[in-house]
Amino acid sequence: MTKKEVIYLTKEGYESLKKELETLRKKLMYEIAERIKEARELGDLSENSEYDEAKNEQGKIDSRIKQLEEILNNAEIIEDNGDNSIIRIGSKVLLENLENKEKLEIRLVNTHEANIFENKISVDSPIGKALLDRHVNEELIVRAPSGNIKYKILAITK
Repeated sequence: MTKKEVIYLTKEGYESLKKELETLRKKLMYEIAERIKEARELGDLSENSEYDEAKNEQGKIDSRIKQLEEILNNAEIIEDNGDNSIIRIGSKVLLENLENKEKLEIRLVNTHEANIFENKISVDSPIGKALLDRHVNEELIVRAPSGNIKYKILAITK
């Protein structure tokens, strides 16, 4: 028996993935099942593109459901221990780009929660790796595909 890999998630991330799982299960049970049923009623399945598309979508959704179930089964929700002195998964971090003085607020999260549009940055990304275990007022260089960027950590919150 192999030891399960713990996946650290924020409470918000856990709830979001749980909601996605519930939505996909409903979609698979009702919408896709109905599309397959309707496509079968069209007759010959060997040249039935509606049937093929519905079965293909069913497979994709089923695969995502299994992935989400595994993530949620192995998840451990990160508790806020009140220590804002060090950057951990779940920390909100205010950074200043030392070249252009722009400020950036991000939240460091697990890869499964990452969403660039919500400023949720994966701990496995270049900036995530550079920030982990750092403190306020530290300066760091992030090696990004576009080149090196120098930041200063202004604040850490949860």
